[in-house]
Amino acid sequence: MPGMSLSAATVTITGGTGSFGKTMARHLLSQGVGQVHILSRDEAKQDQMRKDFGDDRLKFYLGDVRDIDSVASAVRGAEFVFHAAALKQVPSCEFFPQQAVKTNVEGSHNVIEASAAAGVSTVVCLSTDKAVYPVNAMGMSKALMEKTAQAYARNNPTSRTTVAVTRYGNVMYSRGSVIPLFLEQLRAGRPLTITDPEMTRFLMSLADSVDLVLHAFEHAEPGDLFVRKAPASTVDVLARAVASIAGDDSPTVDVIGTRHGEKLHETLLSWEEVLRSSDEGDYFRVPLDARSLQYEKYVEEGEAKPTQLEAYNSANTTRLDVEGTKDLLRQLPEIQALMERAL
Repeated sequence: MPGMSLSAATVTITGGTGSFGKTMARHLLSQGVGQVHILSRDEAKQDQMRKDFGDDRLKFYLGDVRDIDSVASAVRGAEFVFHAAALKQVPSCEFFPQQAVKTNVEGSHNVIEASAAAGVSTVVCLSTDKAVYPVNAMGMSKALMEKTAQAYARNNPTSRTTVAVTRYGNVMYSRGSVIPLFLEQLRAGRPLTITDPEMTRFLMSLADSVDLVLHAFEHAEPGDLFVRKAPASTVDVLARAVASIAGDDSPTVDVIGTRHGEKLHETLLSWEEVLRSSDEGDYFRVPLDARSLQYEKYVEEGEAKPTQLEAYNSANTTRLDVEGTKDLLRQLPEIQALMERAL
């Protein structure tokens, strides 16, 4: 990463025992990072990660982003912070929305404030496509997390701490992903359960999500939002692609109906954000709207906005068929291991 000295850097990852956190930690260690602070609330996962990695550069902090004191301990001495801690399950947040607010909104505020107080150089907050035009509590709480990050940048223009946001879609084979569920159902000889055959979802790997966050660290200005371009498929195509890789080209599929709070299509950039975005190859960048509350300065004159643009969503991005989805799945380490075992 140009401009970043990993050899001497201390990096904090909140939610560091999750799928993203472990992947990012492994990448940082492979790049010669100085030290990685792992903040999470699960002591069993911390113990397992400690054993799996066996690297003295990992330092574990037991705590919760809801508790600013535990956050302050984990970010002390860090130059960079990856904020990945969150409640992510859509149905769970639908039943317990106040818990989503406490972790995703108030917890994110704690991370940003503690990082700024500790003199952290850059904080990148991880968000989700569900934050765009949100219809569920998880997406709403993540949208407020984004606003919290952007408000800090807007209200503290002279801060030495750069706060930015990354937003991405479903991460394949992460914890809670449908792909391991499909494989489990296939092994048990059960039908593949899908919610709606026409439902579309962006498809990203953990490696893609790491690349997006690293891109943000390298290029972010305060308040920037970054999105990585990604293909999508229908849930039906994804199920059949997983089954085909597992050796079943004619799986039985059981349509169970949409779960609480689910969308038919996911959106990574709203129409309003597309208008302000810049295309950076594999990424979109949306700069901070840094206007003040003195709105009278902006009402005298306006500018014509193009009407042919549309939101960037899983229905109008590159759509993969079964073979294209299989090609993407074959890039996942877990699928590669599955295929090797089958040989």
